[in-house]
Amino acid sequence: MHLTPLPPLPAVSYVMPVLNEEEHLEAAVRTILAQQYAGDKEIVLALGPSTDRSSEIADRLAAADPRVRLVDNPGRDIPIGLNLAIAASQFPIIVRVDAHSELVPEYTSAGIAALRREGAANVGGVMQAAGRTTVQRAIAAGYNSPYGLGGGAYHGDGTPGPAESAYLGIFRREAIEAVGGYDPEIRRGEDWELNLRIRRAGGIVWFDPSLRVTYWPRASLPDLARQFFATGAWRAVLVRRYPRAHPWRFFVPGTLVLGLSTSAIVLILQGFGLLPWTWWSMVHVLPITYLGAVAFAATKLPALRGARERLLGGSVLATMHVSWGVGFLVGIAGGASRTVDRSRAR
Repeated sequence: MHLTPLPPLPAVSYVMPVLNEEEHLEAAVRTILAQQYAGDKEIVLALGPSTDRSSEIADRLAAADPRVRLVDNPGRDIPIGLNLAIAASQFPIIVRVDAHSELVPEYTSAGIAALRREGAANVGGVMQAAGRTTVQRAIAAGYNSPYGLGGGAYHGDGTPGPAESAYLGIFRREAIEAVGGYDPEIRRGEDWELNLRIRRAGGIVWFDPSLRVTYWPRASLPDLARQFFATGAWRAVLVRRYPRAHPWRFFVPGTLVLGLSTSAIVLILQGFGLLPWTWWSMVHVLPITYLGAVAFAATKLPALRGARERLLGGSVLATMHVSWGVGFLVGIAGGASRTVDRSRAR
């Protein structure tokens, strides 16, 4: 992939899909406007059909600052909204931002420096999840732990280097255009899929842990379960499309769910006397081991104190693993075309 040299202060277009984000939208936009970067900036918000005050807030932000622009995303899907925002933008650097995230002030300048230094097509940093309520803090702890999301580089400090994917992303527009933008058919995992195509085209995806983004996760276990079910289902679609491109960790939750289900079925059959309590009982080693592992992992979650919070943290981990695994198996069996993440719906 050939990329032209960057000028000293390339102008930047921030693109943000928005759907039911009244709680976080204004703060997210403010952190963009407050970026310590001297180059020109614009923000393009792709507005989905929100049922809260998100569109009203976006209208007010656009009226107050000409750098904030709006496009409609009637279909609500994230990749379609991102493509619409990119098409409406004009600058050579594209920075993806989520409406429930907040950038540190030096994010843009450090990211562009990394693009230039590494000759990269995309640069990403660390997702630092945060919470306000007890439940949201526990969910954030799960996000920030390798026990929750499998240890991807952008969920921890890590070391700088080439990466499989990038959280959000600071892109060269040339790279996005060269591979045709986000795939509108992929509703979850669209970042990973785009970065895979960029890497296959010869572009470098670079991880820089100095780039930090505050991420506000779902604030309840049912919403977390809905989110992770959809994520697992769409990961299965990507596995079916790119069967040799996935590391082993993506298959662990589905295998776990199969093992737990087998144990539950055997236990029921044993209870009715249909199976002996001999070597069949060995299948129960998995759930017992898993419960022990979750209990141990809960004691290692950052920022959680006391038995109640640790118990909640264990519930978060189990919700992540099992919901993701069930979604993955559903996606493998029948695809995920009807699976939509409604966890931020009102």
